Amino acid sequence: MKFGRQTTLRDRVTISGVGVHSNAPVTVILHPADANSGVVFLRSGLPGGRERLIEAKWSNVAQTQLCTVLGDPGKASVATVEHLLAALAGLGVDNAMIEIDGPEAPILDGSAAPFVAAIDEVGVTSLAAPRRYLKIVKPVRVERGPAYAELRPADRGFSLDVEIDFSAAAIGRQRKIVELDPGVFRNEVARARTFGFVGDIERLWKMGFALGSSLDNSVALDGDRVVNPEGLRYRDEFVRHKLLDSIGDLALAGAPMIGAFRAYMPGHAMNVRALQALFADRSAYEFVEAPRHAPAPAAMAGRLAAAAYAAEVD
Repeated sequence: MKFGRQTTLRDRVTISGVGVHSNAPVTVILHPADANSGVVFLRSGLPGGRERLIEAKWSNVAQTQLCTVLGDPGKASVATVEHLLAALAGLGVDNAMIEIDGPEAPILDGSAAPFVAAIDEVGVTSLAAPRRYLKIVKPVRVERGPAYAELRPADRGFSLDVEIDFSAAAIGRQRKIVELDPGVFRNEVARARTFGFVGDIERLWKMGFALGSSLDNSVALDGDRVVNPEGLRYRDEFVRHKLLDSIGDLALAGAPMIGAFRAYMPGHAMNVRALQALFADRSAYEFVEAPRHAPAPAAMAGRLAAAAYAAEVD
């Protein structure tokens, strides 16, 4: 696979499970897609047998409470898309059609690892078109109290620096910094599971959330104790999962980034607000195209063509 070219899946692959919030059964089929298609959800299973296309873009975000929801909840939407989008972005998949027959992506084991396994089952292939990158050229920052998220320029690649701080002793203050590439995503991010507190569960049920949550798909904390008998997958699994969520949410930019993301106590709302702030300032970003013949990933990232697209992101 040539680094300077766009990619898609070699074949289609099917994944089934239940939604962590809805507890509704759902089947997802990942399909290959043409160059410049991006990632698009095909929401099926609507009343009357209807279907609707929903682009995986920041401008289509409808809700960010406890998960990221795309589309129009009153007509057609897809919730909890962040883990699947993180897997596609983390493995460098530029184009895919995601057929989904329910209102929420499956939670599976609470991480992105099952989606990675599904993508690996069929593989990733290069397309003829050059890859298009979103290059950050000016810092943007959003804040809410002590929490913040910012996107900053970088010479090459895309790095994420995420920090969390919880009063629960099992979590405490954790920070994780990565230079994103498929190897790093597989080994350091993909297996980190979502987490929550046992004391919040009845309140969440009353709000219609976490109806499908269990120890099979979440790390549960009771006070300062991890309830799951198998314990944690990583000592700092909590911040790694927050980083995973950020990768998935930032994939809604519509193109892989060249820049740096730094966040303290981020969540889905903060991640999406960072994208909104970026695209609200046309001088803060540009789109650049990879050379058609890139000798090596590290060299390529530093030598991207400086041709910016004039069109606004919709």
